[in-house]
Amino acid sequence: MASEGKKILIADDEPDILEIISYNLQLHGYEVVTAKDGDQAIELANETQPNLIILDIMMPKKNGIEVCKYLRSQAKFQETIIVFLTALNDELSHVRGLEFGADDFISKPISPKVMVSKVNSFFRRLNKQETTKALEIGDLRIEPEEYMVYYKDQPINLAKKEFELLNYLASKPGRVFLRNEILNKIWGNDVIVGDRTIDVHIRKIRQKLGIDCITTVKGVGYKFEF
Repeated sequence: MASEGKKILIADDEPDILEIISYNLQLHGYEVVTAKDGDQAIELANETQPNLIILDIMMPKKNGIEVCKYLRSQAKFQETIIVFLTALNDELSHVRGLEFGADDFISKPISPKVMVSKVNSFFRRLNKQETTKALEIGDLRIEPEEYMVYYKDQPINLAKKEFELLNYLASKPGRVFLRNEILNKIWGNDVIVGDRTIDVHIRKIRQKLGIDCITTVKGVGYKFEF
């Protein structure tokens, strides 16, 4: 029987892929629901409230990026891990996915062993609960237990990785965090992400907050300044 908090939605228009992924994840105790197109993915996401959503980029009706964009616009999916399943290995596709709120990518062709390992790592990341106190810096307030950010008492909706990145940098204002240090802390050693991952997330944080509180230290890393 699947344990509580291990619910996964997989959306792909290839029945064989849905069957292989579902079977192997269910063997490892996950509860899996499947969708064959983007519209059904949105419908099932709203119905089942999964902890992890795996989206094929090339799907009928709505593609994976359109589905991800919709989900991230809803407050209830801000902490959900969203992963793209894709045969598209070009950097542009990956950057576009990150810009619309994806947390990671899994490449086709799929190895069931690799898939289970990646999903296990996503849930380890999801289950890390950091119960630090709220940070208040000027008009900015960060509430780690709620995964919420407020600027001048107005709530700002950040995706899960965006929140974790802002919270990490803001925990020590003025300190320069190295790129590798950030990648290891926020994405973990067992997750492979591209060089532009941090850049994309920081750009989204700046846009959503409407303030430039993160400074790029060229060739070194980033620091929070308010």
